[in-house]
Amino acid sequence: MEDQQLNVWHLAILNAILTLGYRQGERQRIKVSRRKLMLLSHISTLPTYHKYFKQLQDLGYIKYMPSYHPGYRSEVELYQERLSQL
Repeated sequence: MEDQQLNVWHLAILNAILTLGYRQGERQRIKVSRRKLMLLSHISTLPTYHKYFKQLQDLGYIKYMPSYHPGYRSEVELYQERLSQL
């Protein structure tokens, strides 16, 4: 909560990532899909989702590793040291 750059949309996406991680039993590398993240974060427009997801990467909260193969899901790596500051 110390980071004034974060707003409700950033936190909604982070919460969605953490929810998926909890469901998968993962703490570090979490398999994600845009559809699931948008559904869990209650973000309904692509531009809004992409804007805040990219900002989380730029601010150093997550590292996104896309998968361009239809059989494999993309992964998000959480930066624990950055998240512990929240």
